[in-house]
Amino acid sequence: MKYLTLALYLGLATIANAEPDAWSDLRQGDMRKLVFHDTPRAVTDATFTTPDGAERRLSDYAGKWTLVNFWALWCAPCREEMPALDTLNAEMGGEDFEVVTIAVWRNALPAIEDFFAEHEIETLPILLDPDRSVSSAMGVLAMPITVLLNPEGQEVARMTGDADWAGDDARTLLRGVMSGN
Repeated sequence: MKYLTLALYLGLATIANAEPDAWSDLRQGDMRKLVFHDTPRAVTDATFTTPDGAERRLSDYAGKWTLVNFWALWCAPCREEMPALDTLNAEMGGEDFEVVTIAVWRNALPAIEDFFAEHEIETLPILLDPDRSVSSAMGVLAMPITVLLNPEGQEVARMTGDADWAGDDARTLLRGVMSGN
């Protein structure tokens, strides 16, 4: 019985760890910077806000794959990747996937709106974390930081730095992860 239990445990451990390894094989180009965790990680329940002051939580996005990007207007790499994130959301966003962008710390709403208009960013939400409650709880020490949440609302991967989120490498990786391949 002891050996059967051990075999079952080892088999389940292999299955549990198979997905991140398979997903890692999909990492090409900029997506090599995306680091998959061995096991999903819980995320904070701290709140951030919409421009009109409504509170949101990362748990509000449970039920779909969510790419959460922490950014700031004063961060040049953040500004550079925002149009690509918008393109990714326009192409893949829907019931199963969404890109969520959270402006961290001091970012004036009129300046964000001007930036979105100037760069024709149309599908990304404007969300604010002015007191850094969410970003601090998520361990965001530099920007941009992008985290991938599974439909259960857990962090499964994290990237530090900017990336070409509109490129084929990003779409291939995300489609593979979402399909379980």
